[in-house]
Amino acid sequence: MAEQVTRFSVSLPADLLEDLDEMVREHKHANRSQAIADMVRDRLIEHRQRHGSGEMAGTITLIYDHHSPKIQASLTAAQHEHHHAIVSTLHVHLDHDNCLEVIVVRGKAAMIRSIADKLLAAKGVKHGKLTITSAGHDFPSKHGHRHHHE
Repeated sequence: MAEQVTRFSVSLPADLLEDLDEMVREHKHANRSQAIADMVRDRLIEHRQRHGSGEMAGTITLIYDHHSPKIQASLTAAQHEHHHAIVSTLHVHLDHDNCLEVIVVRGKAAMIRSIADKLLAAKGVKHGKLTITSAGHDFPSKHGHRHHHE
């Protein structure tokens, strides 16, 4: 079932419109409307990350030195503490010293940020990043219909 589409006008400076058209070509969007819808969707997700209380999904990516004292125990303890929000983890040995861990999380945005802050601050973590997005059911797909969970 396709979602109803509403038309509206947008006024842009000529140079901004040229940049938009270039982006449409580079990203192989079907048209300007699709490109603008994608940008609006991205900004709404960012807004909900900061201000919303809805369910979000994301990944916490960590690079750490596995020789660092107690790092593994610290990361494991934090993950057990938040087991209800952790969907999956992937652990990769990058080389003799470094590990990559990707933790898939799902829950309220504030809780996900709190978990990420705790993991990213663990002593021995060299680099990390939280990537968060909508849990999927808040937005229509790029093809115009919403996904429903049964």
